[in-house]
Amino acid sequence: MVLVAGLAVFAGCAVVAADGRVGPLERALFHAVNGLPDWLYRPMVLFQYLGVLAMPLVVALGALALRRWRLAAALVLVVPFKLATERLVKWLVQRERPGTTVADAVLRGVHPAGLSFVSGHAIITFAIAGLLALVLPRRWAVVAFVLATLNAVARVYLGAHNPLDVLGGAAVGLAIAAVLDLVLDVARDRGGSLTGRTTPTREDRTT
Repeated sequence: MVLVAGLAVFAGCAVVAADGRVGPLERALFHAVNGLPDWLYRPMVLFQYLGVLAMPLVVALGALALRRWRLAAALVLVVPFKLATERLVKWLVQRERPGTTVADAVLRGVHPAGLSFVSGHAIITFAIAGLLALVLPRRWAVVAFVLATLNAVARVYLGAHNPLDVLGGAAVGLAIAAVLDLVLDVARDRGGSLTGRTTPTREDRTT
């Protein structure tokens, strides 16, 4: 279900962004976020670091410390999945960054040019959040998704991406998490000291 929904949202974003332009509605949403006060700059910079390429590996170390082997393996695999899917998407949909597509964009320490769709930061943060949601108690899963959303908002605020870039990236990230769960059965790592209960294995869930 998550895989299908993620692919559907991504496809919708890709169709709209494929002509390289930023429509009126998306432009208005970009300005609403990009025009937020300058005092938000420092926290937004911190939030954007949640989407750097090393972050899945950092979280994987935590999973290893808690002996969540499937989760750790999936988090490591997020890196090659992200690199491959992002390259494919940017080959298919070539839309420039707001510094080129939005004339009056406020750029805060980001490059004005370069391919913008999809956001690699959003892919990483939502892939991590999607995987953590399979294992963590609900309250901590909510925290993971809130942080992922703040990362996406930060990328728009800084002027690095348009809204559809981060939405499409979020959809790809969740799709990656769903694929990795299908392959590695990450949800089987739920239980024990993290939740206080045991979740049935994939074999149990299908009987």
